[in-house]
Amino acid sequence: MTPTSTPASHHSADTHDAATTQPAEVLVDALELARSAAAEEAGGEVGDHVGVTAEDDVTATHLFEAAHPGYGGWRWAVTVAVVGPDEPVTVSEVVLLPGPSSLVAPDWVPYNQRIRAGDLGPGDLLPTAPDDARLAPGYVLNDDPGEQEVAYEIGLGRPRVLSREGRTDAAERWHRGDFGPTSDMAKAAPGNCGNCGFFLQLQGSLKAAFGVCANELAPADGRVVHAEYGCGAHSEAEVDTSSIVPISEVVYDDSVLEIDHTPRGGDLPSTDTPHSAEPSAEADPAPEAEPATES
Repeated sequence: MTPTSTPASHHSADTHDAATTQPAEVLVDALELARSAAAEEAGGEVGDHVGVTAEDDVTATHLFEAAHPGYGGWRWAVTVAVVGPDEPVTVSEVVLLPGPSSLVAPDWVPYNQRIRAGDLGPGDLLPTAPDDARLAPGYVLNDDPGEQEVAYEIGLGRPRVLSREGRTDAAERWHRGDFGPTSDMAKAAPGNCGNCGFFLQLQGSLKAAFGVCANELAPADGRVVHAEYGCGAHSEAEVDTSSIVPISEVVYDDSVLEIDHTPRGGDLPSTDTPHSAEPSAEADPAPEAEPATES
């Protein structure tokens, strides 16, 4: 098995490929010597023997599993050597190396590359590199060679301004940010910032897509927003004031014909029930019949 790393002192111009070089038998047989050296360096027992790999014709490296807690997958690498026939095998170096499955620290990253948005606090300084690709000398953005020369000589304008790469990085960052067109707020908005009265458009090459929100009640107030971003505080947002209670429509039933018998231009007919005529109490009584006369 090929070790993850080998000491630099073992490499030379005439070193053969480790994949094709077979370790000498005397170096393979020095297993217990290598184990004792690894245990002495580890201050205790070591794990199983993983394998042996030839470094060149006279050196080889034995690998043992590390038994220390927290070093799972690490290996003790013991390099042994022999100077010639009938010479004793000696230990050249003992090191602890990570294996294919070991947990190792990430590669070291300079501090100025580890800083993220929000890390800079009051009083902190973050100088930019002289060759920062996001910046370019201010005079190079003018197409007039005469003005470039004058501006450079007398120092007019800012020393450096955003380069094309700097503007592109900013545009991509703002587009995918919280105030870009793909945010949840923008998807639920009644309108876009591009047609909002509170939208202050940027100048320059970014004016077509970005501006600043000037609505103090909006979540993006004072922030750079994409023209396709939006929120509920849009200047043209309208509230639906209709009733939330469903009202049924009036239905006219014209299947039954009603006839009105009222004479045109006449009085309405009386609705009183007619009564039968009774004799008046003051009317003259009927004449009484005369008594018959006897003859």
